[in-house]
Amino acid sequence: MSTAEKITLWLAQLRASGRAVVYGRLVIAVAGAAALVVPAVQSWDQLDLIPLVGVPMLLATIVLPDSLAGIVFLLVVALGWLMRAPAEISWSLVLTALALVLVHLAAAFAAQLPSYARVHPAALRRWWLPTAIALLLVPVVALAAALVQGADVPGSLVVTVLAMGLGTATIWFAAGQKLDRS
Repeated sequence: MSTAEKITLWLAQLRASGRAVVYGRLVIAVAGAAALVVPAVQSWDQLDLIPLVGVPMLLATIVLPDSLAGIVFLLVVALGWLMRAPAEISWSLVLTALALVLVHLAAAFAAQLPSYARVHPAALRRWWLPTAIALLLVPVVALAAALVQGADVPGSLVVTVLAMGLGTATIWFAAGQKLDRS
């Protein structure tokens, strides 16, 4: 297949895209842009490598949500924050975390569908509850971590990791997953 035929096929699939697929990729684009912009406008000096790697990975995630580009994007933004950001928990950290959660969930949704798929609204119900729980848990975990961090409680890292693990388990079971695969 020539390059022109591949482009023609891709444009035909794009024209045939269902609304759910387009909305999923739009959420990836908006949340990914927020995850890149929020850390970039902070007062601390962000690594110059973050936008150079993050922007192409975000674009690749929008086009191919089932590729490794989404994981690389999430890791680049998170590691960029961890390398240069101050240690205290701030609203910008919470906004970045919410944006990364949205990128992850939207990419997971878009990755399971071909670009031309038509999705019935009932199929979206499986995604609403885990998404709502995730978006509510991120600020709660951040607030709890900030309170524990400010109180100089021994083992605050353990408390934070346990809270994140509990949040992950809650989302897992809310999505209808089971521990037993038999």
